[in-house]
Amino acid sequence: QVQLVESGGGLVQPGGSLRLSCAASRIIFSIYTMGWYRQAPGKQRELVAGITSGGSTNYADSVKGRFTISRDNAKNTVYLQMNSLKPEDTAVYYCKAETVRVDSTKYVLWGQGTQVTVSS
Repeated sequence: QVQLVESGGGLVQPGGSLRLSCAASRIIFSIYTMGWYRQAPGKQRELVAGITSGGSTNYADSVKGRFTISRDNAKNTVYLQMNSLKPEDTAVYYCKAETVRVDSTKYVLWGQGTQVTVSS
């Protein structure tokens, strides 16, 4: 079945690092724009980083210089390397896949989310 599965979340101390992975199944991964979003308790879901099918990237200002998004089309996987983590990075992190179909409609998939907690 078509799905995105995130992994790599956990508890880390401030200043630490984590790498999130999102593996896609049963989609033509290489044509999708992939993104990482996060949602903290009581807050709206926000874009953290995105990467297009061509490899162009964009980041939220709050994570620039600390987080890096990358993709491996051979493995149908997108990654989010998170360094210098701060308590305010604590959230559930979601993977999103998006493409535009031939009829110009968007097709969007979400993963189930993985918890990242930054705390001493």
